[in-house]
Amino acid sequence: MYTLHIANKNYSSWSLRPWVLMRALRIPFAEALSPFEPEGNRERFRRFSPNGKVPCLVDDGATVWDSLAIVEYLAERHAGVWPADPAARAWARCAAAEMHSGFAALRQHCSMCCAVRVRLHEQPAALRQDLDRLDELWTDGLTRFGGPFLAGTAFTAVDAFFSPVAFRIQTYGLVLGGAAGAYAARLLQLEAMRQWYDEARAETWRDVPHDLEISQAGVVFEDLRAAAR
Repeated sequence: MYTLHIANKNYSSWSLRPWVLMRALRIPFAEALSPFEPEGNRERFRRFSPNGKVPCLVDDGATVWDSLAIVEYLAERHAGVWPADPAARAWARCAAAEMHSGFAALRQHCSMCCAVRVRLHEQPAALRQDLDRLDELWTDGLTRFGGPFLAGTAFTAVDAFFSPVAFRIQTYGLVLGGAAGAYAARLLQLEAMRQWYDEARAETWRDVPHDLEISQAGVVFEDLRAAAR
């Protein structure tokens, strides 16, 4: 069986991508969660991950790190990871790659923390540009392939790559257009996403660097996390 190494569900957007894909596609795996710690994570994570980061997938002696590499590894072994239609599959790969390497302002100003609600101090122009591009990209996929997911009727890897964005939209009250906003809400209602969210809320860990980023970006007006230990 696969072992998927992840970090805190409140904070680790990169971990969410393969986790939600495997849950949604019913690909069995064992979860190994190593929380972020104040003294640093790289050396601890290097015990199972060559680059000292999460996520990392271990499969019968093979170690696959980086969320995009994990998705491609799974696609070689399981149907449904990418769309079957060639045009939809090409579009989905482009969109996932754009998310993997882009949207820097969204990451910088809206660090993921599933179970808090934040009022941003401001929305810089670069963040607004990222949101406009997100709106454009999502609307294009939904229109081109008919929805309800980005590349057609089924949840695939491209939806997994944008799942952390749905949590960011909820956390920071970000506003997108009608089709894109409805898609984000639809992601949040998926069984796997609800499971991740419930388990994120139950976590008692706090990661100071992440929480500091959030407090610098805005005001936390609601904290739904379990009490810190």
